[in-house]
This record gives sequence, structure tokens and C-alpha cells, in this order.
Amino acid sequence: MPAILEFPDTVSATRPLDPSSNPAPPHIVIVGAGFGGLYAARELRHARARVTLLDRRNFHLFQPLLYQVATAALSPGNIAYPIRAILRGQPNTQVLLAEVTGVDLAARQIVLASADDEPENRLDYDCLILAPGARDSYFGHEQWAQWAPGLKSLEEGLELRRRLLLAFEHAERESDAARRRTWLTVAIIGGGPTGVEMAGAIAEIARQVMRHDFRAIDPAETRVVLIEAGPRILPTFAPELSRRAEEALRQRGVELWLNTPVTGIDARELLAGREHNIQSLRAGLIVWAAGVQASALGESLGVPLERGGRVRVQADLSLQNHPEVFIIGDLAWCAGDDGAPLPGLAPVAMQQGRHAAGNILRALRAAETQGGDAFVSGTPFYRPFHYFDKGNLATIGKAAAVGQWGRFKLWGLPAWLVWVGVHIRYLIGFRNRLLVSLEWLWAYLTTQRAARLITHQARQ
Repeated sequence: MPAILEFPDTVSATRPLDPSSNPAPPHIVIVGAGFGGLYAARELRHARARVTLLDRRNFHLFQPLLYQVATAALSPGNIAYPIRAILRGQPNTQVLLAEVTGVDLAARQIVLASADDEPENRLDYDCLILAPGARDSYFGHEQWAQWAPGLKSLEEGLELRRRLLLAFEHAERESDAARRRTWLTVAIIGGGPTGVEMAGAIAEIARQVMRHDFRAIDPAETRVVLIEAGPRILPTFAPELSRRAEEALRQRGVELWLNTPVTGIDARELLAGREHNIQSLRAGLIVWAAGVQASALGESLGVPLERGGRVRVQADLSLQNHPEVFIIGDLAWCAGDDGAPLPGLAPVAMQQGRHAAGNILRALRAAETQGGDAFVSGTPFYRPFHYFDKGNLATIGKAAAVGQWGRFKLWGLPAWLVWVGVHIRYLIGFRNRLLVSLEWLWAYLTTQRAARLITHQARQ
């Protein structure tokens, strides 16, 4: 029989509940402490309800800067912050370290992972916000993951850093010229923002940061290849900005293979191309930045899924026929004002988190005045979500970036300065903002990176 988890009633100290009139405040459960889940939790800090935030890790990760951990520019602690520390000032909120494996919509319960010899754990909810994020998509070739790790978690970032730095170490002691060239070749699959940022950062670390660190090899000879299946990199940006990004990458020595889909990946080798024009590339490091899909948690809902495993939501971000369930972030298929689905970007998740929480607060207020189930009677008070586009930014390297806000375009040093300011602004915690600012200033002035540590070393 499933074990039902129970927690003591906790409510906001600023708006105490009258126990005689409402002995059991509604229980709001948030799954995922990424941008969407965290911003929703903060918005509910004064809610007359119990709020439980669950995540399988005890920290919030600032994922837009994860590539800088992978390329030794920042340490993990610079872009991660303990969830409990973020929410310690919210008396109505409890944080649980747990992995959610399913949702029982009919019973209003979420299913938690448990050991094989333990009973299934379930947690009741009155209202649910699902924000579990996304995972790498290998388009049906899951076996590629062992040779070409992606960049979605802190563990993956550290693994890529380890493989990158080990490749230089292997090349330093390699006597065979061909094998040395393999170790000094990096292949990055996917020409979106992550792939572009990785390519630029690796080119800089090879040609600038480590140029005097070795004796048997010249890191400047490192070959960085960015492989994109489409006709241009950064396809969500204007063509002019794609061209400028291509120029900036080529200036840093990055090779661009456009219109070149990857057809096979194995240890130290990949195949890419179309029909009779298949090319083979041997590389010491292969990075996957070509695709993502929504969390597998959406499959447990028993509803039709859209492309990429996303769940179609209504205009107010609730699940059809389930006004008590909100889905936000990478898992949500939500149409923008133009009818196209909104991208899985941090600004989208942040705004959706705030909006879902706002609808919940309106439902709670409606229930206070009208009675009944807050998340049925409150439905008429839900408001549709409208995304405010704050533009797109992508950095290519030191003093080089591209940015687009509607028809307004920016590139080069000005775009890079905007990129720096935006990322510092949205980092969690004053300490992290200060440390990242100092690290970037040091790197800008000296071209040095202090986080070049090989950890969890394993044989390759």
C-alpha cells in the first residue's frame, strides 16, 4: 500500500489563518526548482496555503552559464545556490529533496521514487505546478550519449570539463602524430546558442588561456569543429546576426560544418553529411548540443504529447480538464501571440512561473469569498498568459556576442556588455553575482581561468 507523506500545516507569518475557519490550508506542490518552479515558489511567499517545493537536487542551477563550468571559466559554486537558502524566509514553504516519477491526476497525488524494498511514496496536493525541465534528445540514438555528453546538468558540465582537460593531457604525452591530432580535435554538434558558446569558449581556452602551459604540444593547434544540420548557426536569430556570429567564430579558428547532419557517433569518431558526401572526423572530445526534449514526467499524465514530449496547456497555463494542475517551462507546449510554441528559454519559464502563481492566488481569493474548491471555483478568475519577449542573446567569446530585440540588433562588444549585465542580474545570490563579476573581470584582463581542475578522473 502506498505511503502517503504528511507534513505539518505551515502558513505565512504575515497573513495568519484562522484555524477555526480553515483548519486545513490548501496544499500547493511545485515539482522542479529551475527557473519556473523557483519563481513560482517565490511568488507564493504570502499565499494562504502550504507550499512544498520538490527537486532531486538541493540546489538551483543557473543553466545559461553551465557552459562556463564545462570550459573552466567558472566553478560550480558560482552558478548554483542551495534551494533551502533561497526560500528560508518563506514560513509557508517546505523544501524536499525527492525525485518525482509520476502524477496521479485522478487521486491528486504525485509519486516519489523509492528504494526497491520500500513502499511507494505518494504526496497529496490540492494544486500542482509541474516544472521538471528538459533533457538531451539524441533523436532515437540514445547510444550516442556515452560518447557525446550533453549540457543539461551540473554533473554533465563537470564531465565535459574533465574530458576537455584530459584531452590536452593525453595529447601532451602522445608520441604518435595522428593520435595527437585526434586528442587536439573537439567536435561540437548543434549550432544553437549552447553550441556556439561552447565552440567560442573552447577555441579561446586553447589559443589564449593554455598557450604556454604545455611543452610537447601547442594548444593553439587545437581544431574546433562546430557541426550544424541546418544552413546557418543561431537559426532563431536574424540572418545578419548569424553571419556575424559565424565571422566571430572563424576569427577564433572555429571550423563550421553547415548543412551537415550527424549520422553516427562512436568512441573518438563521428560521421556527418548527406547521402554520398559523408565525412569522418576523429576527435578527443565530442559535445552534444543538438536537441532537447521535455522531462519524461509528462508521459505519466496520460495525455497526448506534442513534439519533443511537451504537454499542451491552455492559455492560462493549466492542463485541460484539470484546473488544479499548471505546467510551465520546458514541459509546457504554450502558444505565443503568433500561434507558434514558445521556446524553452529561462525568461519564458520565469514569466510562466510568476503567472501560474498569480492564477493560484486569484483562485485562493475566490475560494475565500465564495467557498468551494479553490481550483474549480477559481477557474473563471484565471488570466491568460502573454509572454513579454525580452530578446535573445548569445555570446561567442571575449567581447563578442549577438543580441536581438524585435527589429533592434546588436553585436560585438556592446552586445557582450549587455550579455554580461543580464546574466549577472539574474544570478541567484549577491555572493554569486560578486564572484562571477570578479572572475569575468580577471579573465578579461589576464585571459586566465582558475577552474581548470580535473575531477573524478577515469580512464578514457
